[in-house]
Amino acid sequence: MDTSSPASATRPVRVGLVGTGYAAKLRAETLQKDERSQLIAIVGHTPEKTQAFSQTYQAEAMSDWQQLVERADVDMLVICTINRDHGAIARAALQNNKHVIVEYPLCLDVAEAEAIITLAQAQNKVLHVEHIELLGGLHQALKQSLPEIGTVFYARYSTINPQRPAPQRWTYNQELFGFPLSGALSRIHRLTDLFGTVATVSCQNRYWGNGVYQACLCTTQLSFTNGVVAEVTYGKGETLWQDERKFEVHGEKGGLIFDKEEGILVQAEATTPIEVGTRRGLFAKDTGMVLDHLFEGTPLYVTPDASLYALKVADAARRSAETGETIVVGD
Repeated sequence: MDTSSPASATRPVRVGLVGTGYAAKLRAETLQKDERSQLIAIVGHTPEKTQAFSQTYQAEAMSDWQQLVERADVDMLVICTINRDHGAIARAALQNNKHVIVEYPLCLDVAEAEAIITLAQAQNKVLHVEHIELLGGLHQALKQSLPEIGTVFYARYSTINPQRPAPQRWTYNQELFGFPLSGALSRIHRLTDLFGTVATVSCQNRYWGNGVYQACLCTTQLSFTNGVVAEVTYGKGETLWQDERKFEVHGEKGGLIFDKEEGILVQAEATTPIEVGTRRGLFAKDTGMVLDHLFEGTPLYVTPDASLYALKVADAARRSAETGETIVVGD
């Protein structure tokens, strides 16, 4: 069943979970509470943590995802592990006739992502790439307020996270996390969701440290086919000094400024606060929406193709950073 197919699930969906981190915890909590799903088995990196995690959610602890995807008593795989492994696990799950939920990115390679989407269609299975930021209160408030500012011509999205010392985590490993805007794909996807297709990309990227780094700073300019120019800045680590999470959009009749969880509409005659909904509960909402889709045929809020397009734009940014050239983005 693809993401547009009618409902076909007639029993509790039996789920295998790869990962024991924050996202996996929130997925497991939702799956355990929902009578439409049954958490069967969990794979983690360390035996002790996997055992403790599995006991919490009354599931079997496993150490090998290859064995998990081959289990006949698993209908769906939920992938919440390091970015590098997303593609291989998703492909293997689909080859074994499982539905798949995967945290973004689907994988780090565009061609591989395209092949996985084609495989999901051929297998008639759900492939859902999570992009909970699209469900979040800030993004929804921004979309609802866009008509107030007229024709948009400029946007800026900046997330800077100083961390001293840099944590010894996979998110600071170039191989495991991927190029910054591929690993943190929501930065691109939120803009393509708002403004559509991208004409050209120009990017600069710097790491402090090799392989496992102490900091990174990636700044990118996107020129959209509708004339909008957007700048994206993503940085984290020891050499950055001021926390920032800001999203601003400027139009001919006003501007929308979101600073962390607060938003304002700025116009010539007045500045008006914008109510921003909570960020809480989005993984649960996402999980529930997939179950709704499986059992009731309810459309999902995002398609694999939309995620793939964001990945193509992020990969164009990577190529621009490597070559110093402006990259033209294809369809």
